[in-house]
Amino acid sequence: MAGVASTLAKKRALAAGFGTNANASKYLNQDFESLRSECLGRGSLFTDSTFPAEPASLGFNELGPRSSKTRGVQWKRPGELVSSPEFIVGGASRTDICQGGLGDCWLLAAIASLTLNEDVMARVVPEGQGFGRGEYAGIFHFQFWQFGEWVDVVIDDRLPTKDGKLLFVHSAEGSEFWSALLEKAYAKVNGCYEALSGGSTTEGFEDFTGGIAENYDLKKAPSDLFQIIRKALASGALLGCSIDITSQADSEAVTYQKLVKGHAYSLTGAMEVNYRGRKEKLVRVRNPWGTVEWTGAWSDNSSEWNSVDFSERDVVKADDGEFWMSYTDFMKNYHRLEICTLTPDTLLLTTDDVKHWSVSNYDGAWRKGSTAGGCRNNPYTFWMNPQFKIKLEEEDDDPGDDEVGCSFVVGLIQKNRRRMRKAGEDMHTIGFAIYEVPEQFHGQREVHLDKNYFLSHAQTARSETFINLREVSTRFKLPPGEYLIVPSTFEANLNGDFCLRVFSEKQAETLPCDDPVKAELEDDTVPEGEVDAGFRGLFTKLAGDDMEISASELRSIFNKIVAKRTDIKTDGFSLDTARIMVNLMDDSGNGKLGLVEFATLWKKIQKYLSIYKSNDMDGSGCMSTPEMRMALNKAGFSLNNTLHQVLAARYGEADMTIDFDNFVACVMRLEMMFKVFKKLDMDDTGFIELDFFQWLSFSMI
Repeated sequence: MAGVASTLAKKRALAAGFGTNANASKYLNQDFESLRSECLGRGSLFTDSTFPAEPASLGFNELGPRSSKTRGVQWKRPGELVSSPEFIVGGASRTDICQGGLGDCWLLAAIASLTLNEDVMARVVPEGQGFGRGEYAGIFHFQFWQFGEWVDVVIDDRLPTKDGKLLFVHSAEGSEFWSALLEKAYAKVNGCYEALSGGSTTEGFEDFTGGIAENYDLKKAPSDLFQIIRKALASGALLGCSIDITSQADSEAVTYQKLVKGHAYSLTGAMEVNYRGRKEKLVRVRNPWGTVEWTGAWSDNSSEWNSVDFSERDVVKADDGEFWMSYTDFMKNYHRLEICTLTPDTLLLTTDDVKHWSVSNYDGAWRKGSTAGGCRNNPYTFWMNPQFKIKLEEEDDDPGDDEVGCSFVVGLIQKNRRRMRKAGEDMHTIGFAIYEVPEQFHGQREVHLDKNYFLSHAQTARSETFINLREVSTRFKLPPGEYLIVPSTFEANLNGDFCLRVFSEKQAETLPCDDPVKAELEDDTVPEGEVDAGFRGLFTKLAGDDMEISASELRSIFNKIVAKRTDIKTDGFSLDTARIMVNLMDDSGNGKLGLVEFATLWKKIQKYLSIYKSNDMDGSGCMSTPEMRMALNKAGFSLNNTLHQVLAARYGEADMTIDFDNFVACVMRLEMMFKVFKKLDMDDTGFIELDFFQWLSFSMI
């Protein structure tokens, strides 16, 4: 119940405008300004209890409490490390970011690129904080994009140190602390420092911008990639590159020309220079270590610069981790390039015209037994995955492009998986498939295509691969029409939350596609005149002197009946289920069932038994929670993904089965909730209003 309430509260907050960068959500409900004011008023330094200076905040394995790497670690404030600490000195620069004892070069490469754009930097690192008098209270804050919303993260400035030096990221000169504090805030969002070990630069890019990431395999790069790089840099995009490794022993191995394998670099510049009568394409790359630079052609002290006009040589600097190399050498030595645009405007630029792309963003969830159908390899459950519809109407403006169609990028992000590493979880293998929407469903949103459709139709397109990264994104160009996007984990029945984003060159409508919530309930009341003599006699025998059946008596009656059956599995009706049945059927309100009420209930149970058996596909005597969706539909209920998730969690067993008594309890409760709502919604508006007492009365039914 608490989880459902939290989800609804979050949706309302987003609808009200919270979660934008201008109005970021307060992470863990911590308000920076009020907390700093309190500390300044008390004359004390802030201590963050939500991310304490304790071993658990460092890590769980290599940085766990018993690790040699964390032995002797002390948490110290900047003022305990240097006499005059500074937040930012002379503006944030790439030399402020030197890697420490944590494998988060991917993050540091993203931070280094962040410093190249002051506007983006100001969004992530809010102004008005530092170590000056009247503003310093041991508290700082940073803002990150997290799966569709911006969050403002508060931290104290106690940083992990060893032998008097920062353990993790640090500035070259040692007195500047913005990068170390930024890393700590990001570690807080992800659960601990160790959760940041290993990753893709695009992950950091996206969390600093809210943009969309593109990945290029440089061995299969488009012919105009250099132009794409220059335009991306000119528009303020963040770029990263890396060299693949063939074995773990290769990780961070240094080549003879001083390039580091399996290491995340930032690509920070691109230009053409006049060199010996021709144009030479050059790119600038930065190693987040702040040292270890390329020693080949166009490196800092190479002879090639002697043949370049003196005015073009001032781009070359001393050993600071940043270096130039020819574009040809870059393509030979590096394997991957990652680009994250700050806005979708410059995606897929093939001309000088700026193209404005539209963006859609939706949250979703995979839940075992209800909406985690797995990939197409699971044909009987794949249809259960969440479904999203995109309507493409206008073709691209690409004169000269032989391929006519509508361009769009789909990005599927799995949420909060880093935080789960402490519990032994990691990234799921995820991807998505795209189908054409059948013509009869065009223009409809309230439809969830079923198993039969996917068994008889091939996919139109799919993600480039299923992979265990935080995000899978792929670019498509399809003819105008309506398409269905089905995101999934590779394996079925894995729990996870995701964020689906669709960027389209022209205006396109993207909507979640789900069944409507409604019920078609027959009035199956048995008139007293139709109760035959045999049933009356049975009722008289069962009811006793008061001629009514209580919940405990009903439980005893049904358990005696189902105990004799071998075609269904049940551990017996609980008293709670019996009470639900009595509540639904009891018109008099005395908590007992009379003859007509009991006869009507008996008829319902017979109907539900028939539905249950017909959906027990394998004849095991026990229905599975995936089969429950079809069973509920036959019982007259149309429910959306969220409700199916709730019901599978509430009534299903750990092995994804649902026995007969739980199925009856589920159906009876659903019927009761629908009938209560309809009775109160006399004008059929779809809304009811309850005071607190009424809410408590109905929620306790």
